[in-house]
Amino acid sequence: MTNIPHTQIAEPAVTCSTCAACCCQLEVMLITDTGVPQRYIDTDDWGGEVMLRLDDGWCAALDRDTMMCTIYERRPLICREFEMGAPECLTEREGIATAYR
Repeated sequence: MTNIPHTQIAEPAVTCSTCAACCCQLEVMLITDTGVPQRYIDTDDWGGEVMLRLDDGWCAALDRDTMMCTIYERRPLICREFEMGAPECLTEREGIATAYR
């Protein structure tokens, strides 16, 4: 009988290019001026400026074909600080785990 060696398969790296844009379903407050076009800005129930989300909950600036931000260079500060692979990112990815099966 021959033994087959066990090989540990590495978990795939978390990158925005392999993501289902989970963070694009979060409410994003606009706390600084990064040049977000007015058509993507909404007002929340308390009068604060937030990124506009469409009826299905996705950010209006998300390109649905590529799942990439259409205003990446002018994205809000919160989006800039949401780190790829950070605990918050991983938590959001777990929330829609079906996107990764």
